[in-house]
Amino acid sequence: MVGTLKTSYWTAPILLLICCINVAYASVDCTTVLSLISGCSNYVEFGDPEPVLGTPCCDGMTNMYRVASDSVENKRSTCNCMLGFITMYNPNATAVARLPGLCGVSLGFTIDPSTACDTIP
Repeated sequence: MVGTLKTSYWTAPILLLICCINVAYASVDCTTVLSLISGCSNYVEFGDPEPVLGTPCCDGMTNMYRVASDSVENKRSTCNCMLGFITMYNPNATAVARLPGLCGVSLGFTIDPSTACDTIP
């Protein structure tokens, strides 16, 4: 009984550590990227109001920068998600592409259909 208790006592923290390590190295998913820029939806859909610093849109873009700059894999994943987003909102692709600049953020890649996300350093 004591041996079983010791084993289970150490099993949970080790499993938790393994899960955390896997999460730390996992790339950002598109759901996260889209939630970060959800504050930009009016601008993307209607072209108005143009986002400025301090608005939910620019706050989201700043947070996206933080996520993307965390690793090369996150930057590439963010790029792929944003390219998917401009494909989805094709008529307003220019509005999506302008978001980082309007918010004073450089994501380290251009939001453009010709961007090769997998080659971003």
